[in-house]
Parts: sequence; C-alpha cells; structure tokens
Amino acid sequence: MTITVRVWRQPHADAPGQMVSYVVPDVSEHMSFLEMMDVLNERLTLEGDDPIAFDHDCREGICGQCGVVINGVAHGPQQTTTCQLHMRSFADGDTIDVEPWRADAFPVIKDLIVNRGAFDRIIAAGGYISAPTGAAPDAHASPIPKANADHAFDAATCIGCGACVAACPNGSAMLFTAAKITHLGMLPQGQPERHSRVLGMVAQHDEEGFGGCTNIGECTAVCPKEIPFETISRLNRDLYGALTHPNS
Repeated sequence: MTITVRVWRQPHADAPGQMVSYVVPDVSEHMSFLEMMDVLNERLTLEGDDPIAFDHDCREGICGQCGVVINGVAHGPQQTTTCQLHMRSFADGDTIDVEPWRADAFPVIKDLIVNRGAFDRIIAAGGYISAPTGAAPDAHASPIPKANADHAFDAATCIGCGACVAACPNGSAMLFTAAKITHLGMLPQGQPERHSRVLGMVAQHDEEGFGGCTNIGECTAVCPKEIPFETISRLNRDLYGALTHPNS
C-alpha cells in the first residue's frame, strides 16, 4: 500500500506545532502501525530530517507507553493499543492523521510524546497499601469472594495509557483513577486506606487539571483493556462513603 500520513510535528513544548504530510510507499498490511512509523523515521533519518518522536516500549499491548490519536480516535479504529494496530485496518491510498493525546494535563513534550506524569502523581496520592504482605502468598491464603476478585482483576488490567483522557470531551481521567481505586478497594489488603485513598486520588486528579466525569462513556469505548464503566460508579460510591465517614 501507499499511505499518506499527516503527523503533528512540534519540536518542543513551547514551540508552535503543525500537521506535516508524508507519503509512505510499500506499506505491508502485516506491519503494525508503529512499524510503519519506524519505516518512515528511517527514511527521514537517511534524508537528514528529524525523525518523528513517539512513545513506545514493549510493543505487546501491556506497558501503556504507546498512544496517539489516529483519525480522531484514541489508538485508532480498533479497540486495542497503537502498537497492536496493524496496517490491514487501512486501505491503499488512505490519508491517516496522527496526533498526540489532547488534554491540558498531558502537555506535549515533542511531536507525539506527551508528559503523563499526572498519572504517576495520582497513583502516589493513594495507590498503595500499608499491610505488610511479605512474600507472595498462596492463591487461597486470603479468602476473597470471587465477584470481588474478578472486579479487582478487571480494574488491575488498566495499563495507564491515557486513551480515556484523550477520548473524553472533558479530558477526564476518572476511568484511570477509578481503576486504581477499585483494584485495591476490592481486596482485603486495601481496606485500611480505602477512605484516604479515594479522597487523595480524586483530589490529585482534580489538582492535575483533568476535567470532571459527565458519564459520556467515550473512555470505555476506546480503552484497550475494556475497563468497565461501572468502575467509575464504584469510585463514586467509595467517595461518598469517605466523605460521610466520621473518621475521614
């Protein structure tokens, strides 16, 4: 295939950016999207141009490092990570727009790379437990209802890619925050900090400049790990409980 790629180029955070078009010939349908970007970057490097900066690491859909808006959709036309998107999702002659996550809390560093340190600070505000766990216990050592274990596991699959923020019209990170709160809140080890966790993490979420959740649901529609929307309801339930608890 021959693909035209329109990419957001921005040399640094304080510089203005613009969309720049590149024609990429001989694209195999079996290439991943990032492999196509690698081919383009190799050509730019040989021509003496600055290669396109984008985040990536494992390229197996588990690290959450990759993530761009492709044709207006976070991670592109398939509900997966950008690294797991393949060029067979496009057709010969297509023009593909590639942009970074767009959110005030995710400032652009260069080209398609944004600073997602806000997520780290949300986790630091409450994503931990004080219970001494020691070595890994046997799977049956702590009796946990299966429903709770399933909900905790579903929430723990969040990889922190930020697609939920990029898709939300309000730029909210509530699905990410809810996943981290639910993961620990459904397990016995997470109970001592249950109230302080939700209060601290939601406060940090707001302090970072993320928008509020208005239950639009675009976050779950693009989440590559399909974090369920009800996770946000669990956050709201925990938040109400923490605000009305006499010791909070």
